Amino acid sequence: MLAETSLSIWGWGSLGLVLFLVTFGPFAIFYFAFYILCFVGGGFVVTLLFGKSNSEKYLEQCEHSFLPCTSVGIPKCIEEMKREARPIKIDRRLTGANIIDEPLQQVIQFSLRDYVQYWYYTLSDDESFLLEIRQALQYALVQFSARSKETDWQPYFTTRLVDDFGTHLRVFRKAQQRIAEKGDQMKDQAEELVDTFFEVEVEMEKEVCRDLVCTSPKDEEGFLRDLCEVLLYILLPPGDFQNKIMRYFVREILSRGILLPLINQLSDPDYINQYVIWMIRDSNCNYEAFMNIIKLSDNIGELEAVKDKASEELQYLRSLDTAGDDINTIKNQINSLLYVIKVCDSRIQRLQSGKEIDTVKLAANFGKLCTVPLDHILVDNVALQFFMDYMQQTGGQAHLFFWMTVEGYRVTAQQQLEVLQSRQKDGKHQTNQTKGLLRAAAFGVYEQYLSEKASPRVNIDDNLVAKLAETLNHEDPTPEIFDDIQRKVYELMLRDERFYPSFKQNVLYVRMLAELDMLKDPSFRGSDDGEGESFNGSPTGSINLSLDDLSNVPSDETVQLHAYISDTVYADYDPYAVAGVCNDHGKTYALYAITVHRRSPNSEETWKTYRRYSDFHDFHMRITEQFENLANILKLPGKKTFNNMDREFLEKRKKDLNAYLQLLLNPEMMKASPALAHYVYDFLENKAYSKGKGDFARKVPPLIQKTYSDPDHCRVAAPIDDNVDDNIPLRVMLLLMDEVFDLKERNQWLRRNIKNLLQQLIRATYGDTINRKIVDHVDWMTSPEQVADAVKRFRDAFWPNGILAETVPRRDKAIRMRTRVAGKTKLLEVMPDELKHIIGAETTRKGILRVFEMFQHTQLNKRMVYVFLERFLETLFPQNKFHELFNKLHSRSKQMQRYKQRLHSTQAPSLQKR
Repeated sequence: MLAETSLSIWGWGSLGLVLFLVTFGPFAIFYFAFYILCFVGGGFVVTLLFGKSNSEKYLEQCEHSFLPCTSVGIPKCIEEMKREARPIKIDRRLTGANIIDEPLQQVIQFSLRDYVQYWYYTLSDDESFLLEIRQALQYALVQFSARSKETDWQPYFTTRLVDDFGTHLRVFRKAQQRIAEKGDQMKDQAEELVDTFFEVEVEMEKEVCRDLVCTSPKDEEGFLRDLCEVLLYILLPPGDFQNKIMRYFVREILSRGILLPLINQLSDPDYINQYVIWMIRDSNCNYEAFMNIIKLSDNIGELEAVKDKASEELQYLRSLDTAGDDINTIKNQINSLLYVIKVCDSRIQRLQSGKEIDTVKLAANFGKLCTVPLDHILVDNVALQFFMDYMQQTGGQAHLFFWMTVEGYRVTAQQQLEVLQSRQKDGKHQTNQTKGLLRAAAFGVYEQYLSEKASPRVNIDDNLVAKLAETLNHEDPTPEIFDDIQRKVYELMLRDERFYPSFKQNVLYVRMLAELDMLKDPSFRGSDDGEGESFNGSPTGSINLSLDDLSNVPSDETVQLHAYISDTVYADYDPYAVAGVCNDHGKTYALYAITVHRRSPNSEETWKTYRRYSDFHDFHMRITEQFENLANILKLPGKKTFNNMDREFLEKRKKDLNAYLQLLLNPEMMKASPALAHYVYDFLENKAYSKGKGDFARKVPPLIQKTYSDPDHCRVAAPIDDNVDDNIPLRVMLLLMDEVFDLKERNQWLRRNIKNLLQQLIRATYGDTINRKIVDHVDWMTSPEQVADAVKRFRDAFWPNGILAETVPRRDKAIRMRTRVAGKTKLLEVMPDELKHIIGAETTRKGILRVFEMFQHTQLNKRMVYVFLERFLETLFPQNKFHELFNKLHSRSKQMQRYKQRLHSTQAPSLQKR
């Protein structure tokens, strides 16, 4: 049944389809489908439009009927989003000074361009965010400028800055002393020095230690982020500070984009060395100072770098094809380079072997040292301080102090009597008052050193003391009233075995000679091992020697010296320019070429040196003053004022000077005066002759007060002396000299002498208005012109020609080492000779080299930069308790935690006893 039904349906359907196609054609089916589709689409569109309008009406009715009101903020946000962005107006005024604002605006623009814009534009084209950051930076700068104008910068530059530098130097000096006491050669010296430095810092500061910030890059970045965030909190308005996104951007720009690169550059030792050389670029390098640095260097890297450069130059000179006069110049230069290489090799071997000072060898060589007469010691400030220290050790200080006091009394009495005579001539009478003052001074000297109550008392003939007491009681005092007793005291110090004779056998005498530059280095006069390439003479001859090299002095060397004048030359130049010493005399004069032969058991050398007649004359005056018996034996040819450049006259003078030299070098003459050999060697060595020292040091009046030892304060910021803090330049100069040259550890008489000299120098140079001038100078340093110049230098350093500077590649180690040597040489060369005459040559060298060595450690340089930055912020924001903030930021220091543990462990037993 079903089959029949389905068959009928298919039959009728097929019949209808055939009739439809026959009636309407084959394309009718497509038209039919199209009509159906249009009908359905039209119905859908009509339904959609009708439903939307009805739905909006229905929703509006529902909103007004039972739904709650929408929030006010949403429509406002939608309205703000629909509005067009209005341009933000930036006020370009920052500090009120156009010369500062212009470079500051450029710094802001460059910072945003190189640290924000290069990645921000890949995310969005909307500049409102960038403008907001710029506006926040400018607002912070405006607030910073306002604070700066209200701050008194004079205490910061004249007190805090100097105190912090002095404290840093003191910590470094204490760290060096502590390492020297340990004497551990196995550890890395640089790393150990840094660790010891921060140990000393926490002991001195007691509240803070900056080891983490200076040694850990991660902690350093965190410290700078925290510091910048605090500054933004102070400088930005609350609304901008609460915007975390913008605050983080500004913080990162300041900390990692500006502060961190700047601190890294200022802390780089190579940058500091180059800056030192640039600062004293007008000073010519002295060959002798350069050789001094090589001999005193304890850095093998420096010595190897210099040796490699000298070897390179040596190969170049040997490759030259020269003839005639040039060959002599090349030979001299080759000799100089050979000598440099030899010194470097010897010093490297000494450092690698680990040799130290041998006090036994020092004592064994005392007999070969120069003899300085007692009368010279008493009038030389440098020598006198060592003799004073020795006299205190032996209990004879009363005799020395008495002699010095009498010298001071004599000068004062003579001056007072001269003033009295001049006033009497003018009709003024103050005789009784002046004589009363002199009598009181004379009685004071008597009571302090000669009376029975004196402690300590000068042990002298009682008859002389009684005679003096009677004279004081019955006669007016005269400048010569103490002369007889002073003469006896001098003879006692000269001949008593406890005093001057024993002083010449004491280590203090050796150190005195070192300070007077009277120790010479014999270790390079011959070949150390008999190997290597020989050469004629040394270009410097005698080189100032540190005490560390005394153990090399041979004890049984016999030296034979022969010399004669081989030629006379006219010169309008300095012949030592060939050897490297540059001295421009600027006039024509005659030079005598002296050929010198020196023979010893281990070596034999020959060289030429050049001397003027004035050099001979100065040398003659020196030795005849030192050795009075020579004045009747040695006769120097006389001077001639006119026609002294005549050739016949020069030939005659040459013969006379030759005879003078032969008599001087006679073996019998040298045996009669053993100490004469030192002066002869110094005169004949191939170097620029150094004429006699001036009387500058001798003019310093002695202060006759008993010595005392100051306690070592924790910080340098404590008052350094009475009546000093009110004198700004005196305080600064005395504080720096104390720390650089370690004067507080030296004889306090010398320190007071230096203080007195500085006072006279400052008064003579600037008068009584020096403090006012310094305040004016600080005002000039903080003036708009100087601030603008500093901002421009910062801009040009970080963005030369408006382009972000690329990271400068680290220079080769050899170049950095040679820069260190050049920097030390420059510093030693620029030091005035007067300073050496006041505090001693060895002390001056060690002080200058200590300061230079302090700047050769990046971690220590960072510590000093951060200290200066902290004091700067404490001065700029005195109400914001930055001191406590920095203590908290540095509280995670490992050294600080160890110090607290040690402090707690030492205090615990005492608390238990209580």
